[in-house]
Amino acid sequence: ALDHVQLAAPPGSERELRSYYVGVLGMTEIPKPPALAARGGCWFRAGGAHLHLGIDKDCRPARKAHPGLRVRDIEAHAARLEAHGAPVTWDDDLPGHRRFYTEDPVGNRLEFLEPNG
Repeated sequence: ALDHVQLAAPPGSERELRSYYVGVLGMTEIPKPPALAARGGCWFRAGGAHLHLGIDKDCRPARKAHPGLRVRDIEAHAARLEAHGAPVTWDDDLPGHRRFYTEDPVGNRLEFLEPNG
């Protein structure tokens, strides 16, 4: 089973990441163990999906690689992201699904998808 997905973030971006992942996406922050918390970064979850944002001084956002987040009411997610100034790019290439791509505040690509029907 997949335990988590990790993306990179630049030093000092934790406040912005918390605001986005908790405040905009509605994820829950998971406390990091003390030894790992000293490295910076943030961990989040929504349902069974765990997403770790690790600090990397040479951070290059993931532009192609991405976590795919399965959601209900994808239109509401897209509207909330757009209301917060996040880009939403719809993609109809995956049969049986509605999906769009967006970016987190540090430029990492995220995919939101919802099965049709």
